[in-house]
Amino acid sequence: METKTTEKAAVQLKRLLEMMTRLRAPDGCPWDREQTMESLRPYLVEECYEVLDAIDSGSKSEHREELGDLLFQIVFQAELARESGDWDLADVIQAIADKLEYRHPHVFGDVRVGSVAEVEQNWAKLKAAEKEKKKGRRVSVLDGVPRHAPGLVRAERLTEKASRIGFDWPNLAGVRSKVDEELGELDEALAGGDRAAIEHELGDVLFSLANLARHARVPAEEALRMAIRRFETRFTWMEERLHERTGGAEASAEEMDALWEEAKRREASGS
Repeated sequence: METKTTEKAAVQLKRLLEMMTRLRAPDGCPWDREQTMESLRPYLVEECYEVLDAIDSGSKSEHREELGDLLFQIVFQAELARESGDWDLADVIQAIADKLEYRHPHVFGDVRVGSVAEVEQNWAKLKAAEKEKKKGRRVSVLDGVPRHAPGLVRAERLTEKASRIGFDWPNLAGVRSKVDEELGELDEALAGGDRAAIEHELGDVLFSLANLARHARVPAEEALRMAIRRFETRFTWMEERLHERTGGAEASAEEMDALWEEAKRREASGS
């Protein structure tokens, strides 16, 4: 079964590569021919988020389709690099395969590990060694966190990396106390009314919440995404009920609050 799956994937990947080359040919698609690495950037980000939406939807077919769209973006960039004589998709695949083999000596080598923690520690050491060799200098433990990643994701990853050298709270209680401390400082800034101070302290609150999420093993970005999803669902339901009751006329704050609470109760009961 595994061999058949691999062979099928190889056939379809070859087909996709040939289609990509055809699209970029002189008599290919005008739109595809004018694309550059820079112009493709927003599509890559968009496709990543659409994969996440597909996962949330629970639709297996939608998930498959969106992964295909994401794969096309990877193939597209690889084709542009091939045309420039830099590298091609085979080099991309080889690079990740080599990296996985190197960072899993407990699977592909003779290293023995006794826990997931040991695997993570070995991974971090090997990754640091790779970066130092590549850059020819000592690198910071914080290196490698994408600057274009969402803020909450960066905050979590940076604090996680810092924790590898012991710069971390010893327990969840300490992190939770830090959140209270930062909220107190935000209250002071709000009372003072200085916008720069408010921005500074609000940033510290968000950063400390991201660190709390890491300690609680609940990804902050995912938690926020789900909260946004709940807000959209409740608000849409509330809008529909208001329209039924008022026909589009303006509703009072009390009416909206009552319907909002009803929407929360319906959600909790699974209605």
